[in-house]
Amino acid sequence: MADMGLVYCRSGPKRFPLQGAVVRITCLASDGSGYEAAPFSFLSEATDAKGYFFATLSPYEMQENRKIKECKAFLDQSPLETCNVPTDAKQGITGALLASYHYLSDKKMKLFTVGPFVYSSAPTYGSNY
Repeated sequence: MADMGLVYCRSGPKRFPLQGAVVRITCLASDGSGYEAAPFSFLSEATDAKGYFFATLSPYEMQENRKIKECKAFLDQSPLETCNVPTDAKQGITGALLASYHYLSDKKMKLFTVGPFVYSSAPTYGSNY
């Protein structure tokens, strides 16, 4: 499985791609007997100059007999001290559910898309979107 999306910085009325940000994906799973297993997380690579991130979880990284039930993506790290306040735009704080996907037959994996997520230069109060 893989997840991709964009991360931006919002400074005043302007929004620009945030290079170097990291997104965390946290999954709930069940074991081979159907019992809930401990949640696990993995991180994306740092975003590129366009704010694009990509994170993969290979079958080799999964524990044996574990079945993923649900995964969510969260803002994890911003490289900028001047733009490091996470917002809940597109559920960047509360977690964006990985729900719809495209199947990449050549890589034999599901590709989920979330976001765009947004960091801000200052705390915001109330609804972000």
